[in-house]
Amino acid sequence: MAETRSTCPYCGVGCGVLVSPAGAVRGDPEHPANRGRLCSKGTALGETLDQPGRLLHPEVDGRRASWDAALDAVAEGFRGALAEHGPAGVALYVSGQLLTEDYFAANKFAKGFLGTGNIDSNSRLCMASAVAGHRRAFGEDIVPGIYEDLELADLVVLVGSNLAWCHPVLFQRLQAARAARPEMRVVVVDPRRTATCEGADLHLPLAPGSDVALFNGLLRHLHASGRRSEAAGLDAALAAAGGGTGGETGIDPALLTTFFAWFAATPRTVTLFSQGANQSSSGTDKANAIINCHLLTGSIGQPGAGPFSVTGQPNAMGGREVGALATTLAGHLDWDNPAEVEALRGFWQAPSLAAGPGLKAVELFQAAGEGRIGALWIMATNPAVSLPDAAAVRAAMRRVPCLVVSECVRESDTVDLARIRLPALGWGEKEGTVTNSERVISRQRGFRPAPGEARPDWWAVAEVAARLGWGEAFAWEGPAAIFREHAAVTALARPAARAFDLSGLAGLTDADYGTLPPTRWPVARPGEAGGRLSPPARFVATPSRPPAHATSPAYPLRLLTGRLRDQWHSMTRTGAVPRLMAHSPEPVAAINPADAAGLTDGGLARVASAWGSAVLRLRHDPAVARGAVFVPMHWTDRFAPAARINAAVNPAVDPHSGQPELKHTPVRVEPVGMAWHGFALARRPLGTALANWTALLPAADGVWRHELGGLEAPAEAFARLRVLLEEPDAAWVVLEDPAAGLHRAALLRDGRLLACLFLDPAPALPARDWLVGLFADARIGSDARRALLAGAPADGPAPSPTICVCHGIAAAGICRAIAAGADTLALVGEATRAGTGCGSCKPEIAALLVAQRIPEPA
Repeated sequence: MAETRSTCPYCGVGCGVLVSPAGAVRGDPEHPANRGRLCSKGTALGETLDQPGRLLHPEVDGRRASWDAALDAVAEGFRGALAEHGPAGVALYVSGQLLTEDYFAANKFAKGFLGTGNIDSNSRLCMASAVAGHRRAFGEDIVPGIYEDLELADLVVLVGSNLAWCHPVLFQRLQAARAARPEMRVVVVDPRRTATCEGADLHLPLAPGSDVALFNGLLRHLHASGRRSEAAGLDAALAAAGGGTGGETGIDPALLTTFFAWFAATPRTVTLFSQGANQSSSGTDKANAIINCHLLTGSIGQPGAGPFSVTGQPNAMGGREVGALATTLAGHLDWDNPAEVEALRGFWQAPSLAAGPGLKAVELFQAAGEGRIGALWIMATNPAVSLPDAAAVRAAMRRVPCLVVSECVRESDTVDLARIRLPALGWGEKEGTVTNSERVISRQRGFRPAPGEARPDWWAVAEVAARLGWGEAFAWEGPAAIFREHAAVTALARPAARAFDLSGLAGLTDADYGTLPPTRWPVARPGEAGGRLSPPARFVATPSRPPAHATSPAYPLRLLTGRLRDQWHSMTRTGAVPRLMAHSPEPVAAINPADAAGLTDGGLARVASAWGSAVLRLRHDPAVARGAVFVPMHWTDRFAPAARINAAVNPAVDPHSGQPELKHTPVRVEPVGMAWHGFALARRPLGTALANWTALLPAADGVWRHELGGLEAPAEAFARLRVLLEEPDAAWVVLEDPAAGLHRAALLRDGRLLACLFLDPAPALPARDWLVGLFADARIGSDARRALLAGAPADGPAPSPTICVCHGIAAAGICRAIAAGADTLALVGEATRAGTGCGSCKPEIAALLVAQRIPEPA
């Protein structure tokens, strides 16, 4: 049977995939974004298809309900909220996980018929500052470049982007281009030395929040070097850039001089920027400071050159296109243009069209906390985890009388708070389109039947709209009809100029839509496809200013949050895949050793701010800059309730974009004393309430790992946990030394390992990998039984961290291959297979090569 062509549902690269009827996934060699490449998450997509825990039927007030009853309840909730609060008292909070057709339906429902601007997306947390910067510079939200520019450039500057982990396929394309053209240079601008820095020609470890100062300095240098432009606003931009020396960036002046010289001397330069720049109280100014430099060099729209914003989610761009941000209208139409507003009102036959922008994400949940939102519909996102000041967000959601959540999963921090739960289709089940960071529209195609009673998100919106009396405006027969309407809306700005134009796709038949190939906008006429864009532009003054909240003696460190290589958002998909957990199996806070006085490497520590705190495993990491702490944002109640870092993140936002400052929160880090540390491995999950601190993760198929820390006496905890692990007809093998606080046990039945439990006063416990491997044996051997309570084989190699998740290759195996003469990435791959799958681990292999002083050839 033929494979189904679809699009990966993870990051904004928008990779094409081919899926077999059995669910095996491989990269699509014909898709322009990836040409067959995939990252670790993409290659594991097939392992996410049959996860337990799906939401399979509607629920109202905690009880199963029919779709009719649930939709009636949603409609009644919105009707009541409109009557009590007016349009300002209803809202939708949607997601870059939605398909464009779902997004379009939600935005039309909110702005066109509820009459509210209160529809915002979790993309507000991702790239809203880039949107605002584009609109200020270009008059429209335009990404001028395409991915090919990364391969054509002679200099690529990565700003606030750990491309190797967050957009791995783009990183692979960049690395392949460098291998073909060794003269190409790469500069990484990032407070941390990330995996992306491995092999870069220059790393600029700037102080968090100082990006504007860096690019203002570059603008001054370019102007002093003789660059001129006729574009408006240059004098004001130069005046705002001031005359600083760059000292506020914290970067060595010699490195600044090198960077400025390279940029000025290299016409083909791409500056790729992402969340590290956007997630800031000055994120919009950062985007414009970058654009200003390219505008002065005249490079925008040229091959291999220009500013390039890459998005974090698979359809953040689609949400921007349909206007599903509180600050935008559908089709890039403009509230400030009365003719365009009237055109949309007439096209939709929507007399109650929203009069102006609504509440952005942080404002929206603050309004909910103040009791001003009577009905809120959340789709495909988890704001109880992802928004800053997360405890206040949870309290706000509890205050909303009609809280509706459309989701695939039954258990999430947000679903748990909902009054009405609607089962949505997931990836592989739904039909529609997504738009990636280079403006390429691709089809997501269903290849699996809908589970249970799950339905498309657009269908649920249309059904509620019909119950509120607007059924005719939402009477679509399927996603193709929605796409045609979306494409037609993009023509309403004429005769005004808009780069975003899909009117050439407005006449697609259902069959055409079914076979639609990847297509880059603009598409003004049938058969066209867009390329690079050279929009009219203006300079924007970007005075440098510090982050919203300064460090202090009480909170002397700066918290940076971010992503892990193999995890996605709040882990509802990736967190259930054992091999995706192998690389980073615990919630960890990374701190420079120089800042770690009194903090034990491997111990538990509290990261606390004025807003909240989280407790995580602490790692001493010289890659983190002095004065900073880095924590991944993925952990949730399901996996590690105490480690939800956004509880500590400050809610400051950019004044232009409303994007939160997720990269700079003043914090302190303090040790958390425990009477014991431990872990339990078992063939079933025991939850996250086993101890004062618990992290739960899948360790292998049918094996669950529980990381633990407790305050009770170790002997009491050991006895209590053994009871929880008990199985019929099984026997314990026990080793205890109460005086030393050491307690270890393994549970076996007929020689088969069922569970093991290790407790110790210190966190330095045996590695878990060898023990996890024993669970696969039908009967463990005598040598393994003798070594079982030691946690490691008596004469075998010591377990080490997994580096390559595709092939399960650990660091120790790679290091042995290097010691034996495998002195390049290619030779390591030949010797171990590491790096020969998706390639996402290559930067870490390169770091091991450097650490052993065997240089990787240029």
